[in-house]
Amino acid sequence: MTFKVVITGASGVLGSAIRNAFKGQAQVLALSFTRSGNGLTQLDLLDQNKLESTLRDFKSDWVIHCAAERRPDVAEKDPDGTQKLNADVPLHLAQLAKSLDFTLIYISTDYVFDGTSPPYAPDASPNPLQLYGRTKRDGELSILSVQGAAAAILRVPVLYGPAPNNSDSAVNILVDVVKDQSGKTYKMDHYATRYPTNVVDIANFLVRLSASKTPIPTILHYSGDEPFTKYEMCLIFAKILSLPHEHIIPDAAPPTGAGATTRPRDCRLGTKETDDLALDGGLGLGLFEEWWTGYLQKQ
Repeated sequence: MTFKVVITGASGVLGSAIRNAFKGQAQVLALSFTRSGNGLTQLDLLDQNKLESTLRDFKSDWVIHCAAERRPDVAEKDPDGTQKLNADVPLHLAQLAKSLDFTLIYISTDYVFDGTSPPYAPDASPNPLQLYGRTKRDGELSILSVQGAAAAILRVPVLYGPAPNNSDSAVNILVDVVKDQSGKTYKMDHYATRYPTNVVDIANFLVRLSASKTPIPTILHYSGDEPFTKYEMCLIFAKILSLPHEHIIPDAAPPTGAGATTRPRDCRLGTKETDDLALDGGLGLGLFEEWWTGYLQKQ
């Protein structure tokens, strides 16, 4: 019997990678809010009746829920819309997972933590510092509140990987900053330590997880283990591209002032429990500079 997977947010950087990884491994229904064609099905996840009928008709084994408002600054400007997408939709999906008998994988974030005591185990108490993190935590609580639903929370940190536009990723966009040799200067975060993680690695891990007979824990962490500030990532890109970086000014101060979105200092996710699943290939993490060297040389 063919394994069936629904991917929400399938036109995004992570969703696209997951879609590609499951190609040939499963029958995939790729849902997107804004895009259609090229294998994508346009669907507004807030349309509960349409979402339910779509999932009922497809009879999926897994639903991987990637769709979210993932930009903290944008989230602050639209709290109601962000709450609906990041918290209310996961609740509805968890209810459907119970009634339609599929497994729900909810993609969450390291930003549910405050960054004061890393590394964070899956059972650590969330304490988000900004609206984005609070809505993603609320999404987690929504899923956990539906008794009897087969659902798992997969927390990931900042993501990078193949993308149509560098602006689709908070890491990829730094390549454009390095390439901008117009004389414009950029103040770049050198305060928060991040653990950039390749979406291709996450996608391949999910394929292995779907094929495993091992019970999936309620909360899992998947994260790269190389620490960088955004400024340090820029230095790596400048090195790979052989470009000067004097126009990028490191800023080691925490975000403050009007309009500044609070960000945690270090939300490193502990991955021991994920390692303990003993899947073939383990976490399968690649190296940041090595991947980017190969990727940028093909551009």
